[in-house]
Amino acid sequence: MEFSIGPELREDLISRAVAAYRQAYVPYSHYPVGAAALFSSGEIYSGCNVENASYGLTVCAERNALFQAVSLGERTLQAIAIAVPTDEFPSPCGACRQVMREFALDCLIILVNGCGETRWTTLETLLPQSFGPEFLEGHV
Repeated sequence: MEFSIGPELREDLISRAVAAYRQAYVPYSHYPVGAAALFSSGEIYSGCNVENASYGLTVCAERNALFQAVSLGERTLQAIAIAVPTDEFPSPCGACRQVMREFALDCLIILVNGCGETRWTTLETLLPQSFGPEFLEGHV
């Protein structure tokens, strides 16, 4: 599957993801992450990671952005940018990959480091041979 978004939209996603990591609440890991998710409506929703003293209750930036979008009626993810302020590129955790898969068979994923460099990948690359809601149709 090939994805393309225009340069203006790409830069908007990136800048919103960067702005989001500046709002992160990370008193334990000190690793802020921001995400900006583009849905089929054309709307972009941002989120940051929010940590908790009970580590299992921490929520990643990607899921915060996706859940905000879904709570407002969105259902089809087109692309997501994930940004961190470090030299290394971010990588969504397994839980975030599976939540992305709930709302897209495949989508563009833009990874942004603190040097302003980007890497492009896809959900299919990060989560091959995945299953989603269509797998459960007729099985529940």
